[in-house]
Amino acid sequence: MKVLFVYPRFQRHADDHPELLDYVPLEEYLGSPSLGIACLAAVTPDDVEIEFRDDRLEDADRDTDADLVALSFFTPAATRALELADRFRARGKPVVAGGVFPTLNPEVVAPHVDAVVVGEGEPVWRQVLADARAGALRPRYDAPLADLAELPLPDLSVYFGVENEVFRPDDYPVQITRGCPMKCVACAIPGTMGRSMRAYPLEHVLGQIEQLARVGKCASFSEDTSWFPAGASRRLLDALVDHLLEQGQRAEISYIGVSMPMILATPVDRLRRAREAGVEMFYLVGGFDPVTRRAFTGEDPKAEDRAVRAMDRCREAGIEPYTSFLIGNDDDDEGTVDRMLEFAARVELRKAEFAVRTPYPGTPDWHRLSAEGRILTRDWQRYNDANVVFQPARMSPERLQQAYLDLWHGFYAGREELRQLSGRDARIQF
Repeated sequence: MKVLFVYPRFQRHADDHPELLDYVPLEEYLGSPSLGIACLAAVTPDDVEIEFRDDRLEDADRDTDADLVALSFFTPAATRALELADRFRARGKPVVAGGVFPTLNPEVVAPHVDAVVVGEGEPVWRQVLADARAGALRPRYDAPLADLAELPLPDLSVYFGVENEVFRPDDYPVQITRGCPMKCVACAIPGTMGRSMRAYPLEHVLGQIEQLARVGKCASFSEDTSWFPAGASRRLLDALVDHLLEQGQRAEISYIGVSMPMILATPVDRLRRAREAGVEMFYLVGGFDPVTRRAFTGEDPKAEDRAVRAMDRCREAGIEPYTSFLIGNDDDDEGTVDRMLEFAARVELRKAEFAVRTPYPGTPDWHRLSAEGRILTRDWQRYNDANVVFQPARMSPERLQQAYLDLWHGFYAGREELRQLSGRDARIQF
């Protein structure tokens, strides 16, 4: 038996707005695929042949001798994924789909595929393959939460095989937990991985880092839950840092996803120890937490002061704060652009990115805005943080779209010194 895994392409910021390339003086960076396919490849039986196509690099819509086509995708890739599913089925190939979008929107995906996997794929993947081999795929597989202590390392070799001189990511994601107890309105994690946070064993996380180091890759802790100030994530990261320092090692870590409240809740000595263990950059996600939702409204000076303290705390520990600004929350207005840019200048921010609030289908934000009649389109390829897909509260859709572009231009235009940066410092994914 042979299975073809496909990672569908999606529109990036500069694809939709090529003018960004005229004034953002950093290297546009195409990162690695998500871990979903690599995790399934790791639990695929040895007698099943694997083929992998990254549709971002080469058109995946071509013939295959595979017995099953498996698509894994999130919302921005859903339009392309469903198109590919239809094309492969027209060739007589059975198709199964999983990932964030199919899990949260199985009714949208089902008409285009033979089977939908809802939830974490590893617990049901072998059954899916067995049913496909027997020609008896079920329309839907509801997967239980995986036991993280029983999972093998993701098989990243399937991704390494498509690298070339043009596409050679220097970092790949490392996952340390699944699930989240928080109720952030824009987040898909609780709906896809459960509302309790489960941590991988320390040995598993070390194994993920080591397999990357062996091929000269860095680890990116891209999940926003990676730096929780308490609970399973905190204990695991502390154990990881302690292990590295005790062994006299320093991990190659490109960045850790974090928020300003998490930074403020973290003692400076913990930040410094993380820096000693190899953490050189935080990817500070904004727009979803109480600090950054209020810091740029002009109505809460204390929130702005807390945001400044978060930036200062990063730098006190020697960690670069690469910051993402979200515009389009209900409190944002015509003055938000200026306030964000003034803040960036005040804290002497070197690198930033900007995103439009996007109510991803299946999240609490989506359900609320749908109930209020504020969703403007279900064109999933526009759900990529670069397009306005809902009716804003205090601006027109057109004004919010221009505000997003004004942020990129206002921050980067004229900053020719950034062209002198090299390596990871010069890269930005947009």
